Amino acid sequence: MDTPSKENIQLFRKNSMQPIRRPSFKTEYSSSEEKQPCCGELKVFLGALSFVYFAKALAEGYLKSTITQIERRFEIPSSLVGVIDGSFEIGNLLVITLVSYFGARLHRPKIIGAGCLIMGVGTLLIAMPQFFMKQYRYERYSSFSNSTLNISPCLLESNNQLPISVMEKSQSKINNECEIDASSSMWVYVFLGNLLRGIGETPIQPLGIAYLDDFASEDNAAFYIGCVQTVAIIGPIFGFLLGSLCAKLYVDIGFVNLDHITITPKDPQWVGAWWLGYLIAGIISLLAAVPFWCLPKNLPRPRSREDSNSSSEKSKFIVDGHTDYQTPHGEKAKIVEMAKDFLPSLKNLFGNPVYFLYLCASTVQFNSLFGMVTYKPKYIEQQYGQSSSKANFVIGLINIPAVALGIFSGGIAMKKFRIGVFGAAKIYLGSSVLGYLLFLSLFALGCENSDVAGLTISYQGFHM
Repeated sequence: MDTPSKENIQLFRKNSMQPIRRPSFKTEYSSSEEKQPCCGELKVFLGALSFVYFAKALAEGYLKSTITQIERRFEIPSSLVGVIDGSFEIGNLLVITLVSYFGARLHRPKIIGAGCLIMGVGTLLIAMPQFFMKQYRYERYSSFSNSTLNISPCLLESNNQLPISVMEKSQSKINNECEIDASSSMWVYVFLGNLLRGIGETPIQPLGIAYLDDFASEDNAAFYIGCVQTVAIIGPIFGFLLGSLCAKLYVDIGFVNLDHITITPKDPQWVGAWWLGYLIAGIISLLAAVPFWCLPKNLPRPRSREDSNSSSEKSKFIVDGHTDYQTPHGEKAKIVEMAKDFLPSLKNLFGNPVYFLYLCASTVQFNSLFGMVTYKPKYIEQQYGQSSSKANFVIGLINIPAVALGIFSGGIAMKKFRIGVFGAAKIYLGSSVLGYLLFLSLFALGCENSDVAGLTISYQGFHM
């Protein structure tokens, strides 16, 4: 009797404990509980990355809109302005390889935050010459003024029928604009500031996009990246609009009495408050760095990413490089130990067909785009006689929304039609080549030099 009673008691205890465990309910609760913080932190990172993309695009668009203002303020030639504008890419090239390789194995959000701080400091440095230079001085013409046209007088240097008193002043202005030499070394601050901007911007795209792609589901990754790129295109719109607003303000606003200023924004000598926008963009970049210092190094991967067979195409072209390098004692390895795999990784990278297509497409795209974006405002000013404010407004209002629409629709198309990475790379290369060919067609277009009385034609209307 004792043995059966003991067995019955044990059986009763086992059966009585089963309903209390509720394994299915506990599993569902715990999975949803773990899913919410991951999803929330990913959304926070998405918002922070979108904001920093907006900040860097705002500064870049504003820089393009102030090319003419910087050239006039520092009295430097257009070739030197091109070097200043290209210093951003120089800063990128100096550190892009090291940041992309070593940064992917370190705390990516904090590295992006540090890059935002450097980018903000560099943007503020660009505006510093305004506080050290003397006030801007312009020539005052009492008997001759042209407040409606803004056309370069370098078209022709020949005899004309202007009065001698006016001829001496206008000829002096012609010589000054046709043979410009750097009269101040303060432009070096602009160069160094833009160089720092390029260094600080380096980790944002490679580490930020990789972070999104690692911890977002495959169905949402392309859509998230499309959202980030769309916000990045909105930045230049505000950059050009901010440039248009600052171009209407006198360069020394806040330092001089504006009632004593005798020129208007339509005058060829006008220089707007080019420095003001850099202060605004620099503060925005510093604020954009704050959220990244609060994000974790890694997030739990979604279940679709844990399945190795979920994306056969991606596993074919992309090798997971998130290896934790550790010493035998379990500590993180030093930089020297991580650098051992640098050259093999670089070799594998150039052998990746997706990366090679992306590299070719980016080269074609940047080769056709950067020159146009840099000098298009100046061309509109000189060729069509428009002010800097109006030229920047037109560029920001017309050109940028089309690019934003293309990027956003591309993200939706990749999600809807499930376009793989290799297919996306081929589409990118094809569209870049097509755009490059369309840009080449601009060589067949153009306008004749505008006629200027006293320079290209006489006051009677006959060509000189």
